[in-house]
Amino acid sequence: MLFRYLSNLTTGRLVLWCYFIWYLVVLVRYFDPSPRLWLTSLGLSLIIGIALYISTTAGSAKKVRLEPWPTFRLFLMPFCVSSFAALVKGKDFILIFSPKIGEILMAAGLCLCLCLLVFLLKRVSRLRQTTNLAVASEPRKV
Repeated sequence: MLFRYLSNLTTGRLVLWCYFIWYLVVLVRYFDPSPRLWLTSLGLSLIIGIALYISTTAGSAKKVRLEPWPTFRLFLMPFCVSSFAALVKGKDFILIFSPKIGEILMAAGLCLCLCLLVFLLKRVSRLRQTTNLAVASEPRKV
């Protein structure tokens, strides 16, 4: 099931997974157990997530209904952004980049590994489809 999901992953969703990997590397490296940080991030996530949901669903003449995962992401992204900003405050980051090259290489390397895995799974999936089509199109011997 995981391999099927990855082999059908769109470029946009792959980028979102890479963003999440980058966030997780920073989270693990700079974790702060302060409840205030996490409650503030959660509060911002709710406020901004609701605003994003309203702007996404109420902005058109047609009734738009979002699937559960895209709706979840509307709330997850502000949570990740606000907690990321709080975690790296005062740590000399430049934009999203750590001052420590090893951390950048780790995050970029994990993203690259995911991209390579997705590429390989897509290639294998296409080969299987081509093989299945070729076998299905062969005339049957009776």
